[in-house]
Amino acid sequence: MSKGHQTRRNIVARAIGVASTLGLDKVTIGSLARDMSMSKSGLFAHFKSKEQLQLAILQESAARFVEIVVSPALNQPRGEPRIRALFENWCNWINSLPGGCVFLKAASEVDDRPGTLREFLAQTQRDWLDTLAGATRIAMAEGHFRPDLDHEQFAYEAQGIFCAHQIFQRLLDDKSAGDRLRHAYETLIARSR
Repeated sequence: MSKGHQTRRNIVARAIGVASTLGLDKVTIGSLARDMSMSKSGLFAHFKSKEQLQLAILQESAARFVEIVVSPALNQPRGEPRIRALFENWCNWINSLPGGCVFLKAASEVDDRPGTLREFLAQTQRDWLDTLAGATRIAMAEGHFRPDLDHEQFAYEAQGIFCAHQIFQRLLDDKSAGDRLRHAYETLIARSR
């Protein structure tokens, strides 16, 4: 790996932490250059614009999400064990970032702004929902979930549980958020059998 490529990776890694805590819009070339002890022009050379930096944050976050959440779950047995692995891995994902899920944080920033960032983020969320729905269809085929289950509704409710958890844990500082997350997910699983 070249020095320039490694520097870019280090910049993006630092920027992901800032984005998960403060949001995409708070990641600026100037503040990031100060944090990285770089010149603004040196950092700018790696990204060319704030939007390209923000897109790099989302792209690297998506790659990490697949690495932390999706890929390990695909190594689990088909059906409910895989669904449970996706849930546990998602819990690891949200706790691996200083401000929680960068996608949930970014969603409120870009949901009403057409453009590349919104399109990329929307596609990552569609991919995640498709992953959850697909794992649910497999759980149905394996006989772990009832055959009349609406797999898309399962994905919707699972994502809703994840979104609620971020609010309760981060915004409301609810000490019972983790227990409530697990209870809600177990209830969803039980209703799906």
